[in-house]
Amino acid sequence: MSLDNSTGSSTIRLDEGHHVGDGGLPERFVNPGLPPHVHRMADESEKAAKRAERQVASLFMLSIIGTVIFLVSYFAFGVEHRTWVPGLGTVSTSNLLLGIGLGLGLLGIGLGAVHWAKTLMPDAEVVEERHPMRSSDADRHAFAQTMRGGGEQSQMFRRPLIKATLGGALGLFSVPLLLQLVGSLGPLPKNELSLTMWNGKPDGHGGYIPYGSALADRPRLVTDPEAMPIRASDVTIGSVFHIMPEGLLPNPVTGEDGLEHGVLEEKGKAAVLLMRLDPKDFKDTEGGRKALEWGYQGIVAYSKICTHVGCPVGLYERTTHHLLCPCHQSTFDVTDDCRVIFGPAKRPLPQLRIDVDDEGYLVATQPFREAVGPSFWERG
Repeated sequence: MSLDNSTGSSTIRLDEGHHVGDGGLPERFVNPGLPPHVHRMADESEKAAKRAERQVASLFMLSIIGTVIFLVSYFAFGVEHRTWVPGLGTVSTSNLLLGIGLGLGLLGIGLGAVHWAKTLMPDAEVVEERHPMRSSDADRHAFAQTMRGGGEQSQMFRRPLIKATLGGALGLFSVPLLLQLVGSLGPLPKNELSLTMWNGKPDGHGGYIPYGSALADRPRLVTDPEAMPIRASDVTIGSVFHIMPEGLLPNPVTGEDGLEHGVLEEKGKAAVLLMRLDPKDFKDTEGGRKALEWGYQGIVAYSKICTHVGCPVGLYERTTHHLLCPCHQSTFDVTDDCRVIFGPAKRPLPQLRIDVDDEGYLVATQPFREAVGPSFWERG
């Protein structure tokens, strides 16, 4: 479309080759105006308005029924209950009814609000001329008066049936959201993040059987996924090993079985990074001295789980001795007890105290002193 001051608008075909415009624009565009306002049936007939009111209320009642279906099915059916549905086959009864209830709850509120706006709320066309962005004080006062009169214009007070059903639909619809928040998040973590397989062997009931006090009784550090014990002489300066406690993974050499249940959960908590530094590289600080003391001849072991949101700390800069979490770039200084030097993490990585047994294999002499992973609400 090209605008010409002399001839007005003219259509240009795109297959007619190159066209050069004159860049002219009319001094003033003609106001196209508005089409004649068409009154609705509810505007001219109170009977039609009452009918529209009942229709809107029926849609809000549909939302209420859907919410009740959601609440009843949440408590009446377990997740293992199944129902055959034509076209879908055997499905979870709970999921089916929860979806239907939630869908009806949303659909009823949405359709009711749209139908209310289309049939009963004011629909007069309004044209507003452009003006400075900041309205005058008089206009702002007039706007406040208009907002206060909105309730009257929307007939909220004249239509108590709509007010009652809308309030019921909106009020009840918040219950499923709160119900899921309260009832579906599972139990509190309690001390689950404070105990790992470095504390003892799982007893199968959520607890751990403590190891003995002698070095021979303590769990050896084994490589992941080979499950092979590692000697101190195998760890050279600059090397990094991914470590698990002995007994978690099956050992292909000895034939020992690993855990039967909860392998992923235990790996997620017990994962350790093992590395060796020159003892002279540790800083002469409280953290540096503690890190060196808890290690063995410069070999140190730290939890691999970032203290920010629990991502795996997967990068080691061996020239700077920094551990880096690739998720949000939290950086830990190994020479200073994995103190946080950059990023959103707030706590150092927990250190695992290690030593060697009579055969020269690395063992954990004590478990983590604090919970692994991110902070949570029971600990702060």
